[in-house]
Amino acid sequence: MLRYILKRLVSIIPVLLGISVVVFFAVRLIPGDYATVTLGTQYTEEAAAALRQRYGLDQSIITQYFIWLKGILTGDFGFSYISNQPVALLLFSRVPVTLELTLFSLLMAVLVGIPMGYWAACKRNRMPDSAVTVLGLLGISIPGFWLGTMLVLLFSLTLKWFPSGGFVPLSEGILANLRCMFLPALALGVAVSAVVMRSSRSAMIEVVDQEYMKMGKAKGLSQTRLILKHGVKNTMIQVLTILGLQTGSLLGGSVVIEQIFSLPGVGSLALQAINNRDYLVLQGTVLFIAVMFVLINLIVDLLYCVVNPQIRY
Repeated sequence: MLRYILKRLVSIIPVLLGISVVVFFAVRLIPGDYATVTLGTQYTEEAAAALRQRYGLDQSIITQYFIWLKGILTGDFGFSYISNQPVALLLFSRVPVTLELTLFSLLMAVLVGIPMGYWAACKRNRMPDSAVTVLGLLGISIPGFWLGTMLVLLFSLTLKWFPSGGFVPLSEGILANLRCMFLPALALGVAVSAVVMRSSRSAMIEVVDQEYMKMGKAKGLSQTRLILKHGVKNTMIQVLTILGLQTGSLLGGSVVIEQIFSLPGVGSLALQAINNRDYLVLQGTVLFIAVMFVLINLIVDLLYCVVNPQIRY
């Protein structure tokens, strides 16, 4: 097991190097640069040249990349052009918000999507199955930004049950924190719940059709006991795979949701960096999300051994 973990960690290195190359050069494709955006209507060639020289933007793009890569390898993510704060400090101050939003959305997918998917599989080709299928299609089809806006209009502006935006840390009150995080987690988690629902339904249908399930039913075991004792265990590999992939998508999808609900997370930081052409901050946020995605997939692989002891690495 330890050898497998070390092997996977080593294999992550070329992946992250490739991601760093894509991120660095893709960011430079955004029209305009930091000098152009900052100077605005006061733009002159002399002022722009001075700004570019100050931040090293006058060097060749290859040189800039290797300077940034050297800093990353030594733990130096650079400084923000706008606030002049270390990028690492900005990231770590925003990470708790994004992680909390991701965990709440994932919890919703687990508590809602998995049971409903299993229930639909047990009621296959009947009304509950059709209802769950329709709900799943709706959840996948509705854009998160539209759902988030509608939730604000209904529950914040009309009913006034939840705040329309802002963030309250857990240290300032659990209830206040949950109230400000409920709507963003709902807007982000609906699509994930729908995907998990459909995937768990398909996995359970496949398991229910197996011979050992039919044999258990023939021996007089109730359907509930069959599902809980044998069915759930044999669908967890597929469900864990989907949850791992969807967790990565939640980290990326938080950009729009955080902006709608004014949450100070990594996603909103990335969007601000795009608008300000704050290259080092944007590169740091994207690289952070990529690292988290890779680590989540490693954790999912390790959980396979817990779910199915026959799997050995």
